[in-house]
Amino acid sequence: MLAAFGLGAEPPTRLADSRSWYCDDVVLRPVSDRKHAVWLGSVLDRLDVPELRIARPVRSTDGRTLMSGWQAYRYLPGSPATDPDVLILTAIRLHQATAQLDDAPPDGYADSIAAQAAQLAWGERDVLLDEEKGGRWFEILAAVRKPVSLPDQLVHGQLYDTVLFDEEGDPGVVDFTPHYRPAEWGTAVAAVDAMAAGGADGELLRRWSHLPEWPQMLLRAILYRLAYNALDPHSTRAQLDSLHGVAHVVSELL
Repeated sequence: MLAAFGLGAEPPTRLADSRSWYCDDVVLRPVSDRKHAVWLGSVLDRLDVPELRIARPVRSTDGRTLMSGWQAYRYLPGSPATDPDVLILTAIRLHQATAQLDDAPPDGYADSIAAQAAQLAWGERDVLLDEEKGGRWFEILAAVRKPVSLPDQLVHGQLYDTVLFDEEGDPGVVDFTPHYRPAEWGTAVAAVDAMAAGGADGELLRRWSHLPEWPQMLLRAILYRLAYNALDPHSTRAQLDSLHGVAHVVSELL
């Protein structure tokens, strides 16, 4: 398989806390969803964003992006954002570019936890969520949703830990969790994650209040994360406690 991607000059090493492997400045990922993998490779191959690095797919020697259940992508050095405002700027820049793509999430993606959580956040699905895993806060906040008029487009719903920052280069995108929602919602999810997972303070949400429909986008972002937490069998109490803190800040902005 290494030879199929033109690799093998050095032994592959497994990346920490991952099923992926590193070899010759390339990351090899096992593929569990073929349709999503092909879709992802196509999007990252065509995505062009000024001042943003893209982990583009590496094709096999016969031109394929999928080989024997594996995909290969260019390795991008870096780590998750330490400056949440830079993350928000990156989200805005990325979504300006994805607005030019007409790709909808691949068939079957509607069955994923991410897609179901987004449907719940936007009031398109009605499921009773476990109160002990976020359902109670979800119920309270969902009652204050108001209609919004922003256009839908392709957005990235997992920016916080898939955009890497390197002191010597531009931010880099190494994955893409697709949703077809307003760009500002994708940015709001990044802001919520920067608070819940990255420890940013509530002023982050206030600093970007000039973005269109921002309070309602933040509301749907925290609803999305609460629903995701409730649906995810691997979620933890610590994650929920962090989300409760963000939910409190968001409620003050409504």
